[in-house]
Amino acid sequence: MTSTNTALAAALEAASAGDPRRYVITGGPSSGKDDLIEAVHTAGIPCMAEEPGREIYRKHRERLGRHLLREDRREYSLEVLEAFVAEYTAHTGGVRFYNRGIPDGYGWEGFFGLKPTSELEEATKQYRYDAIFVLDPLDTFEEPDDIVWAKDREIRRVHELIVQGYYDAGYEPVFVAPDSAAARLDFICANLRLPKPSRGA
Repeated sequence: MTSTNTALAAALEAASAGDPRRYVITGGPSSGKDDLIEAVHTAGIPCMAEEPGREIYRKHRERLGRHLLREDRREYSLEVLEAFVAEYTAHTGGVRFYNRGIPDGYGWEGFFGLKPTSELEEATKQYRYDAIFVLDPLDTFEEPDDIVWAKDREIRRVHELIVQGYYDAGYEPVFVAPDSAAARLDFICANLRLPKPSRGA
């Protein structure tokens, strides 16, 4: 898709001939990530189609006939990691946004009381992103079908562990305050010195 914002389209075209620039959008459940990712696509900015972990989770859940438990996490996490590495290495030039990133694995492993695998630690060192944008949680809940959350504090706990995982991986995340998806995308683009999608369309 080509951006309807001519200034943004020109900036993306110019960047496409250069080195890859990889930007992660992440956050815990109920952060508005899906709406923001949709806004990224609508703006014509290259972006992952869907978070790999969701489809892999559904596949494992269908096979097991239940939600994943702690003892199921290792196999699942390694498959998710493989998908993220494939997404990373497939991008060879220009701007691209990622729907979560490799270090998200630290947060999810921590939530289930597991230590990070050696594979995750090695991938985190080898495959580095240029910027991390963490969405602060919203009041609304999204995708309740994917994972069973017993309490609101679990949502907050996952969010905190994901953030800590990025700090532990050596990143300084940029926090994106609750707002409309369009306003959040404008904020992110301004931070990256890209034209704001909402202007000049």
